[in-house]
Amino acid sequence: MKRTEYCGLIRSCHIGTEQICSGWVITKRDMGGIIFLDLRDREGVLQVVVDTAKVSADQFGLAEKIRMQSVICVKGKIRERSHDTVNAKIETGTVELVAEEIELLSMADKLPYSVDDGDTVREDLRLRYRYLDIRRSQMVNNLRMRHLIQKAAQDYLDNKGFIYVETPILCKSTPEGARDYLVPSRVHQGSFYALPQSPQIYKQLLMVGGIDKYYQVARCFRDEDLRADRQPEFTQVDMEMSFVEQEDIWEHLENLFKHIYKCCKGEDIGYDFPRITWAEAMDKYGSDKPDIRFDLPIVDLTDIARDCSFSVFRKVCDGGGVVRAINAKGCAGFSRTEIEKLTKNAISYGAKGMAWIAYREDGEIYSILTKYFDEEEMKNLLSAMDAMPGDFILFCADKLDIVRKTLGNLRLDIADMLGLRDKNKYAFLFVTDFPQFEYSEEEKRWVSTHHPFTMPYPEDVQYLLTEPGRVRAQAYDVVLNGIELGSGSIRIHRQDVQKIMFEALGFSDEEIEERFGFMVNAFRYGTPPHGGFAFGLDRFVMLMVGADSIRDVIAFPKIKDASCPMTDAPQPVDAEQLHVLGLDSPIRGSGTEPALKSKTKYDTDVEAIATLARLSFSSQEMSGLEEEMNRIIEFADKLSTVDTTGIDAEEHIVPMKNVFREDIVESEFTAEELLKAAGAKHDGYIVVPRTFEEGKGE
Repeated sequence: MKRTEYCGLIRSCHIGTEQICSGWVITKRDMGGIIFLDLRDREGVLQVVVDTAKVSADQFGLAEKIRMQSVICVKGKIRERSHDTVNAKIETGTVELVAEEIELLSMADKLPYSVDDGDTVREDLRLRYRYLDIRRSQMVNNLRMRHLIQKAAQDYLDNKGFIYVETPILCKSTPEGARDYLVPSRVHQGSFYALPQSPQIYKQLLMVGGIDKYYQVARCFRDEDLRADRQPEFTQVDMEMSFVEQEDIWEHLENLFKHIYKCCKGEDIGYDFPRITWAEAMDKYGSDKPDIRFDLPIVDLTDIARDCSFSVFRKVCDGGGVVRAINAKGCAGFSRTEIEKLTKNAISYGAKGMAWIAYREDGEIYSILTKYFDEEEMKNLLSAMDAMPGDFILFCADKLDIVRKTLGNLRLDIADMLGLRDKNKYAFLFVTDFPQFEYSEEEKRWVSTHHPFTMPYPEDVQYLLTEPGRVRAQAYDVVLNGIELGSGSIRIHRQDVQKIMFEALGFSDEEIEERFGFMVNAFRYGTPPHGGFAFGLDRFVMLMVGADSIRDVIAFPKIKDASCPMTDAPQPVDAEQLHVLGLDSPIRGSGTEPALKSKTKYDTDVEAIATLARLSFSSQEMSGLEEEMNRIIEFADKLSTVDTTGIDAEEHIVPMKNVFREDIVESEFTAEELLKAAGAKHDGYIVVPRTFEEGKGE
């Protein structure tokens, strides 16, 4: 045995016992005849004392040579620390291991950065050396919490009679939603598998098969743009139930999340999860995933604004738009800088500006709006906003979707300014009754808000083909602290409803057969009413540990461009691998063009660029220029991988005049006329003297 107990679990009860502890050396203090080593493993840190009186000269010499983060095994006895050396900051601070034997298991090279300084090291560097980053106690705790949450969920589902069933990773591509990751088939060349975006189809087929309570900790894959809470591959806890209605699933989910929270936090959630419809969430909070840790509701003032003297508000109302506002209680003292920042944010969210009222403590109403509202109108407005002296009210007037987006985001901005988004406070809720469809401007058709197997409310089925925008889905989300934990719905089990649904989505019979034929066929043989839910394990863990990014709770995450800094994946593959898969034929164009190209090689047509710029270069200069331009492009590619989530964009706008003036060319100059004042000319170019010699100067 290389270990009798973890370093971080040694306590006073071990005093006098002989122990073998192994781990990484994180600090070393050489006091002459005594060396103190801090030895760390996943459970914590233990002080090791190497005393010349207790070990041989060779062993002491070994301790002197050990570098930081080397792996050692130490055998010795546990003793109590002297009173003046107790370290109250660590769990093992009252004891220490007196070394009798030391074995060097692995000497560490010089580190690219100090592991203990990981919190201040650039993330790209930490991710390149992720195996070092994982040694940090914070990362260990994050991964431990992930384990506990997953285990608590599985224990609960096991005890409720759910059966764990694995579904395929290599499946059929059914493009509807995010892009699929495709896997080429060697046996069926020219054909592809898709990695599953979710086990949706398979879990519904399990219901057809009679597995009436299924769950799985499933790996899912989506080829989409990344952000702080999104990865190309992620994990969800997936479940499905037969013979249930929405109420059954909501009760089940609330109990599940309360159980997980109790197991992982040691506390009870002492409230019932609120339930609000999608329309209520959008109108009151401007978001379908509202953060209800704080209030700041959005109030509709359209009826009041419709008849006011402020032409901006009135025109919006006449055009079918809305006027809404937020009352930031006690914020009348916002500085000019803070107000300007909020205004700038409003414009970035799509608004044309931001009107506001500062209701001063002395009762003064400070706002441009006082010019356009008479005393009675202003009184009605303040009453509608429940405004009191000391409050700050901000407005948005525009189309409904723009107002929702703008005020929904400003609500979060204000909460951040006031420190209202406490990471140690957890506010769960259900959002229900999502729209069945949303209109895609890109595809010019209605698409499923969730997926094409979501059951509409029975009373709304009649509108599937005639008024799809008013159809409500029996779909629901669980939201925590403004983050969507997961989604679910009651599924369509009736063939007639599914047929109308496909028709409403514009699928032809051929498309239905090609994409979902096997599923439609299965539903012909007796399908029970069923519904389910899946929540993102990664997101849930991120919230539970208070991390700012989902990458902090995944052992080996991808970065913004879906690449892995540690392994440099994805990478080009060799020609033989492509040949076996039948992918060695050109993908673009024709001829001998390779199917895949290295990410660091670029087709830079320097001659064309030089011609456009009217510059002349020698062949040697052309070669050097091509190399330099490739380096610039490669550097720009690297810049594009930097995650700028949460960083405000900086703007530099140069004032311009006459930007709409039409330029009229009175007469065109010939090349000779343009070059007549040049001191030296060659082949239609201006020749300029070299300003410096290569190799001279900096």
